[in-house]
Amino acid sequence: MNYPSWRTLELGAAITTPGNAAELKTGDWRTEFPVLDEEKCVKCGLCAIYCPEFCIHEDDTGYFRADLYYCKGCGICVHECPKDALTMQLEEK
Repeated sequence: MNYPSWRTLELGAAITTPGNAAELKTGDWRTEFPVLDEEKCVKCGLCAIYCPEFCIHEDDTGYFRADLYYCKGCGICVHECPKDALTMQLEEK
């Protein structure tokens, strides 16, 4: 394999190609992920509002679900849910 030389990297290994954030699957290193209990959920969307990664989106049924390709497992959505409809589950790989 041809790996780039350290001399070809940008300062700080910064990503300089605009518009490529969607290509970076930042959820790869999480240890826990949010699980939704639909019976408790009132579809308020607070989990999506407070998510620092903006990875929680409304599905076709009106429930808000995390995109696990980008969810880092911080648990803020679980903490902010007023109905305790979200819990964190241990990632098993």
